[in-house]
Amino acid sequence: MDEKTNEPKKTGKKRSIFDSIFPQKYDFEAMLVEQAESTFAGMEMFIQWINEETLTPPDALISVGSEVDLLRYKLEARLIEAFSTPFNRQDIYMLSRNIDYILNYAVETAREMHAFNVSPDEPIREMSLSLLHGTRHVVEGTRYLGIDNGRVEDSIRKGRRHVHIIEDHYITCMADLFCSDDAMNAMKKREIYHHLRDAGKALRITLYIMHKVVVGLA
Repeated sequence: MDEKTNEPKKTGKKRSIFDSIFPQKYDFEAMLVEQAESTFAGMEMFIQWINEETLTPPDALISVGSEVDLLRYKLEARLIEAFSTPFNRQDIYMLSRNIDYILNYAVETAREMHAFNVSPDEPIREMSLSLLHGTRHVVEGTRYLGIDNGRVEDSIRKGRRHVHIIEDHYITCMADLFCSDDAMNAMKKREIYHHLRDAGKALRITLYIMHKVVVGLA
């Protein structure tokens, strides 16, 4: 760890002869870390919004989501320009894209909850918290990509546990919803639950790509 920044030192990274001849123009690892950290900050804002006594329009969250989108657009533009990348170009793109999906689905969840006048219940809170924790492990994993495969694998394992928790909550809450006598409320809740499950799927794919990268770098 770097004592000044408390961040992992970028040492011991494998560099090939190709890398020395065609050095990387952009630090894609750092860009992924920045995007993951900003996504996590957005997820923290989402949790704070859910915990409000009265749900206000999620304008601030929408704004943060748009700012994080710009980080992805920047990375994609750099990918087009770059001659060489630290690992598979498609994996970089898909990793960035699915990290972005996590927050996008959270933003859409907030927008629909406010528009449909849906108050957060226990399943919504639990799935949202698991998304937050899972995203934290994505941040940890991206910080160590190409540096410490063991640390990345540990983050992946921890993140996957939260993916399973989201899926379990989704199945349970949907089963309860189908027993409800309030059809209109059930339709509204179903939309919210489904968006949170989609965010969980984006988290799962993100972790899968991280694992694919680790295998490729081993």
